[in-house]
Amino acid sequence: MAYTIEIAKRDLQESGIKGTFEVKEKSGKGKRKLYIESYGCQMNFSDSEIVTSILKKDGFEITTDINNADVIFINTCSIREKAEQTVRNRLNHFNGIKKRKPGITIGILGCMAERLKNKLLEEEKLVDLVIGPDAYRDLPNLIHEVDEGHRAVNTLLSREETYADITPVRLNSNGVTAFISIMRGCNNMCSFCVVPFTRGRERSRDPHSIVMEAGKLFKQGYREVTLLGQNVDSYNWIGEGKQNTDDKENTLNFAGLLALVAQVHSELRVRFSTSHPKDMTNEVLETMKKYDNICKYIHLPAQSGNSRILQLMNRTYTREEYLERINAIKQILGDTCGISSDMIAGFCTETEEEHKDTLTLMDKVEYDFSYMFMYSERPGTPAAKKMTDDIPVAVKKRRLQEIIEKQQSSSLKRNKLDLNKIHNVLIEGVSKRSDKYMQGRNSANKVVVFPKEHAQKGQYVDVLVTNCTAATLIGRIVKEQEIN
Repeated sequence: MAYTIEIAKRDLQESGIKGTFEVKEKSGKGKRKLYIESYGCQMNFSDSEIVTSILKKDGFEITTDINNADVIFINTCSIREKAEQTVRNRLNHFNGIKKRKPGITIGILGCMAERLKNKLLEEEKLVDLVIGPDAYRDLPNLIHEVDEGHRAVNTLLSREETYADITPVRLNSNGVTAFISIMRGCNNMCSFCVVPFTRGRERSRDPHSIVMEAGKLFKQGYREVTLLGQNVDSYNWIGEGKQNTDDKENTLNFAGLLALVAQVHSELRVRFSTSHPKDMTNEVLETMKKYDNICKYIHLPAQSGNSRILQLMNRTYTREEYLERINAIKQILGDTCGISSDMIAGFCTETEEEHKDTLTLMDKVEYDFSYMFMYSERPGTPAAKKMTDDIPVAVKKRRLQEIIEKQQSSSLKRNKLDLNKIHNVLIEGVSKRSDKYMQGRNSANKVVVFPKEHAQKGQYVDVLVTNCTAATLIGRIVKEQEIN
């Protein structure tokens, strides 16, 4: 059997990577081709790499041409209405192809599959196969069911599944950076979020498998890993047969895991995402300070700058408590540590004064960048069940634009602080705008662009920043004698 995997790159709300790979035929059933698109968060793209590994063992091959596909998969996000609408549009497009080429199998994976399985499979008949985030091991069986003329579904959630024993196939990787999933699910019942319902409860992956994966990646030439989880700070591995965390010899928290991965090799950079303000401890910050190869960058979503709105969102912290965490970051790691956030404009009952509290929070923190959205009511969430989405769209759009403008100003201000300073940059590849330039990121997760000269992808170089925009640092490679 043969399959294709392609991951489509979207805007910041639906960002990702694009990639393909080849695998060999396993059986004599005849080659078939699979095409996959993925949308949403980094966890979705990481999941696509897990799916790829599972299918590879079953002899799947890939294609980048959807018109040549026999099987089409879409790995979905359900966190915002825009993402779901994009997926629906793609499914309609896929079904248009199916009308011209009968016999194509269309499947939906991921969070949207979990939430809308019956509607997509039975009512709208947009797909032949539905599979949730915890059931990917069952994909070969489900595809076989469809081959036999049946619609197939498996959206069972698990309290144990972490895919710890599966080595992901890196999809069109740059060979420098890679994701490592350290946990699955989420226990934080934010009132606006569908993730706990689509990905289940938290469970932490065995740290030994995480460290082993990081070591393999380094040996393969990768020089940066990002540890992924819906809330990495709540990582809490308990050894086999243990029921609680009292036995320190058989438990590990996130700070301990960070230290283990940092010790894989001093030239392996370590990042992580995402953090929750209620769970980020000073122990994590001190661990980041201790190891030079743990990047000094934290994504710490605020969502709002007003305590009443935060309570309605069930974020379990106040404005003051959030700022206390920000102050701890700056005191322990210094003002050069990169900090980013998520912001939601126009949550239920938000007043103009409460919106202004978000703007003043942004002034206090001065984020390096943020992911910013209008509130999008998601069916089935506590907010949808108990609150009224009462802010007019026009007001949401205006508030969002004010947040965006505030962030653009802050980003430019923060980047200007990096002018005339030397930054250690890991080169990720050629610049998107010109093959005469290379680009990479510094420890604070800022994109740095510089003339290529003799630099190679995967190298660390020192770059003197001489110019900047709100999104990018621009400079030139400096020689060791210039640094001294």
